[in-house]
Amino acid sequence: MSKVKSELIIMLNKALELEHAARIQYLAHAELISGINAEKIIERLKEIASDEEKHEGKFRGLIGDYLGGEPVMSLAETHKAKDLKKILDVNLKGEKDAIDFYKQIYQKVIENKEEFQYQFETLEHEIRHVIIDEQEHVTELELLLGK
Repeated sequence: MSKVKSELIIMLNKALELEHAARIQYLAHAELISGINAEKIIERLKEIASDEEKHEGKFRGLIGDYLGGEPVMSLAETHKAKDLKKILDVNLKGEKDAIDFYKQIYQKVIENKEEFQYQFETLEHEIRHVIIDEQEHVTELELLLGK
């Protein structure tokens, strides 16, 4: 296995850990929301958790099917929060951190296009698609925070 492919598997596994943690965190935080407009916010947090689960599947497939690696079963650190503002803030930071990291993965794929002759388009498309979803989450969380 090439050095670039090995590095990409490591990066995608870190991304997979981030997605595992994000899904669990969103679902846990959704259970803590109460008060006016709680239903809509709970619904949105659960919807974002569902998106994160889809991202897990994408990353798992890229690691295993396209790069011949082994997907991790561990998760990144999760962050507790009790009140609505803290919940939204902590998740907004997580989304932004994920985007920054996923852009590094995307750049590695782009810079090594020749290395992935028969996988490039799928790698590029799937990673870009996850970044776009995460950017949508940032926009939605900022809207909820009034930013």
